[in-house]
Order: sequence, then structure tokens, then C-alpha cells
Amino acid sequence: MRKYLLTSLFALATAPALAGGVERSNQSMAILFERGNYLELGVSHTRPSVSGIENVGLGGQPSGNMSNSFWGLDLRFKGQINEQLSYAIILDQPIGASVGYPAGTGYPFQGSSGKIESTSLTGVVRYSFGNGFSAYGGLRAVRTSGSVNLTFPSPYTMSTNTDTAYGYLVGVAYERPEIAARVALTYHSRVKHTFDVTEQGIAAPAFSTTIPESLNLEFQTGIMEDTLLFGSVRWVRWSQFDITPVLLGNSLVNYTKPTTTYTLGVGRRFNENWSGSVSLGYEKKGGGTLGNLGPTDGYKSIGVGASYTMDNIRISGGVQYRRLGGGQTAVGAFSGNSAVSAGVRVGFSF
Repeated sequence: MRKYLLTSLFALATAPALAGGVERSNQSMAILFERGNYLELGVSHTRPSVSGIENVGLGGQPSGNMSNSFWGLDLRFKGQINEQLSYAIILDQPIGASVGYPAGTGYPFQGSSGKIESTSLTGVVRYSFGNGFSAYGGLRAVRTSGSVNLTFPSPYTMSTNTDTAYGYLVGVAYERPEIAARVALTYHSRVKHTFDVTEQGIAAPAFSTTIPESLNLEFQTGIMEDTLLFGSVRWVRWSQFDITPVLLGNSLVNYTKPTTTYTLGVGRRFNENWSGSVSLGYEKKGGGTLGNLGPTDGYKSIGVGASYTMDNIRISGGVQYRRLGGGQTAVGAFSGNSAVSAGVRVGFSF
């Protein structure tokens, strides 16, 4: 294999956008393994289509599309200090949600909406031992806020302040550059938020929620000249995530099981400038009753990407289609849902 295939292309093709729980970033550490100094900006747009129908015994009213489109943005920088030491700074959006049931459908939750927004800043330092092995670790700060407006079974509103909380990450990696092989295992700690809350228009007792811990295995290897097999296995303990305001007393969003997400793909370098990839993704359904603010469960996906390199500039683009799993909520059934994501990344080596 003449050169490495392009890691940013594959990061784009496998980005979760909509994954287990309310995840929107797979927290990849691929940036750490870029050569020299490298700066990368990524922009993506996701258009979900999520709808269901009220249980037949309650009248069979359709919900309409209750999941809003959203943009994603991340900025990543990798700096090389010397042959052994390097570092990365990553700005991304680890979790998020934007849902709203259209009015006029007759569905019990018509007019209900909810939103979660977050921004994370991560700093990582990597040390290479010189024999293919390396270790890395760092800290991250996450700013998160949320709001909800329910119309069923009775009117209810809640909003939080923007809280900043902290966590850490550690990881190990092994590389064999002559065959473009690399395996990296990363652990992200949980991040616990405590929010100041307004419920029903008045100040209410604070409550806490946790962005869960995760374990991410990323791998790649050359399988023939200019052809790369790549993939990942990501485990997230979503049972740690629960939103239960004190005055409401009931959980707005919670998950009973962790999720494991699998990705496998093939990349091909066509010439000195162009590369392409195709990837498949799978997340098993967790089962159980789904929440009306998040009525999807598991997915299957296919993604394609292309990348163009000229001198020290790299431009990558990709599209991903996801078939979202559904199931039963307290008042309805959701099935046949999907999401389409498209994105562009621009990188500079210097």
C-alpha cells in the first residue's frame, strides 16, 4: 500500500448522527493518528423521518413526522510536538435531540416538543513508545441544556440552564504502518450534570442526569494494495441516562439497556487524488417500551464517501442512509422510519 487511506473519509462515512440514546458523535480518536499538524472542519445535515400511529383502541390517529432535521458541526486539530508526543483538541456535539409533534393530527402528543443541546471541548495527549504501541489520555468539558413542552396527559413545561460538567478519557493503540494497520481502544468516562430548572414557569428543585460512559474500538488494516478494511465497535451505557424533573416526578427520557453499535467498511484509493469508501452499520434493538420523545430503537445503515486530496488540502464528502428501528410507546406504535445524513469535511496539513 503506497500511503495511508484517508481517515477523515471514513470518520465521515461512519458518523452516528442518530444512534443509541441521544448520541450524535461517536467520539472517534482518528484525528490523533494524522501525520504532522492537521486541522479539520466538518459540517453535516441530518433529515430524519419518524412517525407512528396511535393504538387502534384509542382511535388510530397518525403522529406525523415528529423528528426535526438538524445540523452538526465539529472542529478538530492535531499537533505534533516531537516523534513521541502529539496532542489533539476536539470541539463537537456529543448528544442532542430535537422533536416536535405536528399540531392538527389528533395524536395525543400533538403540539408536544423537546430539545437537548450540547457542546464538548476535549483535549488529548498521546505518547508513542516507538514499537507500534501508544497510549493517550485527556479531559473534556461538556455544556448541555434542555427543554420540553408536553400537551399530554396534561400541559407541562420544563427548561434548564446551560450546565458545564467534566469527564476524562484514556486509550491505547497499536499500529503497523507498513500494512496501514491500526487498532485503538478508547474509554470515555461519564459526565454528570446538575441543572437549575424552571417547571411550569416557576423555579424548581435542581435535578441531575448523566451523559454515559462509553468504550470505543476502532480498527483498520490494508487487505490489498490501496484497499483498506475499517470498522468500529462502540458500547455506551445508556442505562446511566435519565431525565426526571423533581416536580414532575416521572421520567421524560430514560433507557434500560446499554447499546452496542457495529460498523464495517472498505476504502479504496483510486489514484494520487481520489479515494472512496462504502460502510455498513448495525445497532441491535434494545426492546421494551419506547419514550414518546424518542420512539426509535436500533438501526441498519449504509454509507458512501469520497475524498479528494490536493497538496496539503483534503476535501471529503459522504452520504448515509439509516433504517431506524421502532416499537411500542405508551400510546402508539412507530415503524418504517429512516434518516438521511450528508456531510463535508475540509482538512489542512501543515
